[in-house]
Amino acid sequence: MNNLKKTPLCAACEKAGGKMVDFHGWLLPVQFESILAEHKAVREAAGMFDVSHMGQVFVEGKDAWNFLQYVNTNQIKNAPGAGTYSHIVNEKGQIIDDAISFCLTPEKFLVVVNAACIDVDVAWFNKHAVGFDVRITDASAEWGMIALQGPKALQYASNLIEGVQEMPRFTIKEISLFGAPGYVTRTGYTGEDGVEIMASPEAIEKVWDALLSAGVKPCGLGARDVLRLEAGYLLNGVDADGSQTPYEAGCGWVVKLAKENFIGKAALQAQKEAGLTRRLTGFALTGAGVPRGGCKVFKDGAETGVLTSGTYSPLFKGIAVGYAEASLPEGCEVEIEVHGRKIPAKKVKTPFYKNRV
Repeated sequence: MNNLKKTPLCAACEKAGGKMVDFHGWLLPVQFESILAEHKAVREAAGMFDVSHMGQVFVEGKDAWNFLQYVNTNQIKNAPGAGTYSHIVNEKGQIIDDAISFCLTPEKFLVVVNAACIDVDVAWFNKHAVGFDVRITDASAEWGMIALQGPKALQYASNLIEGVQEMPRFTIKEISLFGAPGYVTRTGYTGEDGVEIMASPEAIEKVWDALLSAGVKPCGLGARDVLRLEAGYLLNGVDADGSQTPYEAGCGWVVKLAKENFIGKAALQAQKEAGLTRRLTGFALTGAGVPRGGCKVFKDGAETGVLTSGTYSPLFKGIAVGYAEASLPEGCEVEIEVHGRKIPAKKVKTPFYKNRV
């Protein structure tokens, strides 16, 4: 694993006992103590994740907002401090990435993108920036990032960041951490309250050490995947592999067809009018087993879909999502094939876990 990219917190994670694995070319911890213990910490107290592999792309210039409106399906907020979750799609309406655009000023936005999509997103932005007065800067290598999540996360964050508890959800604030500039956002990927902190590589190590000393449990990719699936969040590249649209992925709310123009609008308009044949669907096993991506879904003996994500949840046992026939009625009984054995399950509404924030 010597050829893998390392985050500024790699050594700190290893020192804390992290079991390191290859994640999209990055060396990241899959777990520390255990997935169950880390899941419990986030749901009941607070846990922190090294998410320094995420991308930070700055979009600046007179046309910054107009440009982001054009390359995003959602209505991008342009009030300083406001953040907008959206999908970036191609001309066919298929998802390239899901990202959050934060307005720093009307002419400067910070777009946080998925790690595996940084190069693709930057190339896409540059391709479509023609005619716009914008500058696009990939600053991902300049930042480390920690996700601090859980019902007690803000208490811990307030020891480092003044005024963080008063920040509304989905907002950003410029801060100073250990003498270095940074950002804090009231966002996360777990279904719990919390923040995501961005700072220089040197400063983010000090943030990690301070939180660790305060008693925050370090958490890895394993717990993060269970938490995000319980909360109904997409895993880009898995639940959205480039062939699905936001409507099919159950995220039609991020498509604002009333906008004057954006990439993929015509295709998405046509799909909405025609109706869906497949849709990302939630399933809960009623028999014993652990569903995984790739498992087939059967209804009355006929294959009706395939899972994209599945796991054992400490709260709900076997849970999964996958693309299935859009006509499947809520609560209907199905079977999911796990290791050649068909296990009874039901179609359920997502999210499995409804957050308290």
